[in-house]
Parts: sequence; C-alpha cells; structure tokens
Amino acid sequence: MGSQVTLAEVAERAGVSLATASRVVNGSERVVGAGLRERVLAAAQELGYTANTFAQAIARGRSDVVGLVVPDIQDPYFSVIAAAAMAAVEPTGEMMLGTTLRRQEQELRYVSTMRARRARALIMVGSRTTDNAHTRQVAQAIADFVAGGGRAVVIGQDKLGTDTVLPQNRAGAKDLAVALVDQGHKTFGVLAGPNTLLTARDRVDGFVEGLAKRGKRAGVVVHSDFTRDGGYQAMSEVLDRRTRPGCVFAVNDVMAIGAMAAVRDRGLSLPGDMAVAGFDDIPTLRDVAPSLTTVRLPLEDMGRMAGSMAMEEQAGERRRVIRVKGEVILRDSTRL
Repeated sequence: MGSQVTLAEVAERAGVSLATASRVVNGSERVVGAGLRERVLAAAQELGYTANTFAQAIARGRSDVVGLVVPDIQDPYFSVIAAAAMAAVEPTGEMMLGTTLRRQEQELRYVSTMRARRARALIMVGSRTTDNAHTRQVAQAIADFVAGGGRAVVIGQDKLGTDTVLPQNRAGAKDLAVALVDQGHKTFGVLAGPNTLLTARDRVDGFVEGLAKRGKRAGVVVHSDFTRDGGYQAMSEVLDRRTRPGCVFAVNDVMAIGAMAAVRDRGLSLPGDMAVAGFDDIPTLRDVAPSLTTVRLPLEDMGRMAGSMAMEEQAGERRRVIRVKGEVILRDSTRL
C-alpha cells in the first residue's frame, strides 16, 4: 500500500471521523483523547500510511522545516556553515537547503517558498550588495515571513532587520594588514572580488586602513569574481604588471587558492617571489602548500549560533546582533 494509503482509509480502519484522524496525524492543537489517538496511530502503522507534511503544516500553523539559503554550496565557507547549522536544527527540525548560485534575485524566491510552505524558520547566509532596492525587498519579504509566525536569522551584514550573526570583516582585514607590515612586507596588492559585494568591500577597506596605519598603501587593486577562478584571473593581471607587489591579499581563501595557482603557473615561487594571504580559514586549507596566511572566522560556531537561534520557540523583544571577531593566522605563504 505505502504512499497510496489515504487518511480516509486510516480513519475507517480506526473507526473514527476523518477530522479526528487528521487531528492525530497532522498535529492539530485540538486535543484528541488518548484512546482515540492510539487507535488512529495503530491504524496508520498497520496500513503503512505516510503523513502529508503540507497538511501537517496547515494543521499546526507551521511545519518543522528550516530553510537555509546560501549563495554557493561549493564554496567551503558556506558548506561548513551549512553543516553546522544543520547539526543544530536536525534534533527537532528538518533542514531544507537552497543555493542562489550567486544570483541575488533568487533570494526573494526562496523566502517566498519558505513562507508558502509555512516553514518554521529561515536562515540567510551571505553578503548583501550595493543594490539597496533589492536589500529593501528582501528585508520586507523576511518581515512578512516573521509576521506570519516564522523565525529568521541572517549570517552577514546587519541589513535585513532580524537576528544577525555579523562577521567583523573590516576589523579582521585591518588586523591582517598590520600583521603583514609588521612581518616585514613592504609593497602590497589586493584581489578585491566584486565591487558590488559588501563583504568584499569591507575587507578591502579594512586592509587599506590597516596599511595606512603603518604608513603603507595598496599599489594595485584588482576586482574579479569571488571564486577560485576569480582569484586566478586577478592574480594573473597583477603578474602582468611591470611592477609587482611583494605581498597580495585576496579577500577570501578560495580566491587566494586560485591566486597561488596563478603564481605557480608562471614558474614563480611562494612566498619567495610572491607572498599571498586570504580570509576565512576554510578547512580545505589543510591541503594547501605553502600553508596560507589568513583571517580565521569560527565558521562552525557561526552556523551553530544561527541554527540555535532559528530553533528558539519564542522571539526576544529585541533582535540580536552577534559580532564575530576574526583572528589573524600567519603561515608559510607570507613568511619572509
């Protein structure tokens, strides 16, 4: 029988009304007596009935689904956060993962989908952009979701009016610049990522600020995609210049990995001919040689925090902004 069994058949087997069977199976707030409840559950088990999760959501007013939206599941930054959030959610909820493929218009579609499915909560991971109109649209969509009884948590900039886990991107990049100058590096370049991405902008601004604190400047800034191939392309442009910087900062680790590949492909050595630093401290750096200097963000902690906040039953009177500090990790890729 399996999935072909209907709730009406369960009700008939248990000798109860369809409404009573629905209240038991779908979790309505209306209480059903213990005897009737046991009869319905026994009948459902005997027949192999599979509950309709959408019907359950309607009966309860919400489902146990938590939607998690990330820009790119292939990027270890997002996959680590997603895995940690899932670990926090799954004991009492069900995670549904969506990726926008770095197309910001997809964010609105996912928020609408979670609202239509009466999701329990929504976790949005990723940077805002310079498109303020889009940010306002997403913020309104999330506000509507919350007004309908859902919870929402953001990992990224505090721009969407809800509980937020906020990485200190600018401060971390500033600390890194100061550490690199103190290490003895004298000339610098920046692989800046997309000019429209606020995370990239914050990291570039922080790095430039840190250099200025030590009386230095970035001699070259190259914009590209926020990906491994973007890092390779941007570093190639730097290497084509007549005057090259001695140390290059890539605004995330996957870009730094691409940049290191570009240096090797030119027959140059790391860090002898070119020093490279990144940002995030993704787990895959364990296999990168030379080991990459970076700014470590506690990615698993960030995912767990967001997952835990999403699963809280009651929202607080005030929304929370949890600031997460980065830690500079100096490794072989910038050693003089």
